[in-house]
Amino acid sequence: MIRTVEPEQHVSPPVLAAYGYCEAVTGQQARNFAYGIRLLPTPKRRAMSALYAFSRRVDDIGDGALAADVKTARLEETRALLDRIRDGRVAEDDTDPVAVALTHAAAHFPIPLGGLDELIDGVLMDVRGETYETWDDLKAYCRCVAGAIGRLSLGVFGTEPGARGAERAPEYADTLGLALQLTNILRDVREDAAGGRVYLPADDLAKFGCSVGFAGPTPPEGSDFAGLVHFEVRRARALFAEGYRLLPMLDRRSGACVAAMAGIYRRLLDRIEREPEAVLRGRVSLPGREKAYVAVRGLSGLDARNVSRRMVRRRG
Repeated sequence: MIRTVEPEQHVSPPVLAAYGYCEAVTGQQARNFAYGIRLLPTPKRRAMSALYAFSRRVDDIGDGALAADVKTARLEETRALLDRIRDGRVAEDDTDPVAVALTHAAAHFPIPLGGLDELIDGVLMDVRGETYETWDDLKAYCRCVAGAIGRLSLGVFGTEPGARGAERAPEYADTLGLALQLTNILRDVREDAAGGRVYLPADDLAKFGCSVGFAGPTPPEGSDFAGLVHFEVRRARALFAEGYRLLPMLDRRSGACVAAMAGIYRRLLDRIEREPEAVLRGRVSLPGREKAYVAVRGLSGLDARNVSRRMVRRRG
């Protein structure tokens, strides 16, 4: 069973300032994520912001315009910083606010920081330009860049004492991360193609006549692009269904946070399913009012209760 140890109420001014920086980064750069974590109590919200800010730093290195060898060196420098954080060797007056905040969070929550090593490994796969022949290949990448984030987050959320099946909570958190990442891949298929990246498995692309890639706002000639999208949507829905088994194991506000973030992505998936070619014309997103609605549903427990009822029906 994973339990959290709540940080002490008093946080020193330098650490408080570091958390403030991380929360600002999260609010500016992670709109979907921010809608979820605002439902958490302050200590958990701060810790999640620190995790996001460090992860954002890693992603920004991978997405930047630097040469591959420079990116690799920067990522290994970031890994060395992670070692300092893991060992508690970052002082409160350090000039790096992300390192200060994450060091404090890791000292007060059982965060499995090895997940951030996995994230770095996944971004290094991007830097090397790796492609994926099969779903199993892509799944290994997704576990690094998204499943690991689910497991890291679970270190902050914890599980409820006596929660049934809680020993599988990390597995469900990992699977939910995969569902979110596959949704991201579908949403960003044209943007990634413009950057020279192909994430969808080559086997799937060939099956639906899409091996030539996605160079414009219309599908490749003679392809079944809608069939490809619907195939991947079904895969993502199965991952969501499995990952949602995590919700009953969490306390109310942590469950609301997860339900809100996952709910936003499930609605994105619904939009993509209804109009597959939209992802070739621009970035599919939800308006702020719809995200807020999803967050309210999560806080009220509606999504968690609906998921629990579906699980009971399946077992019956």
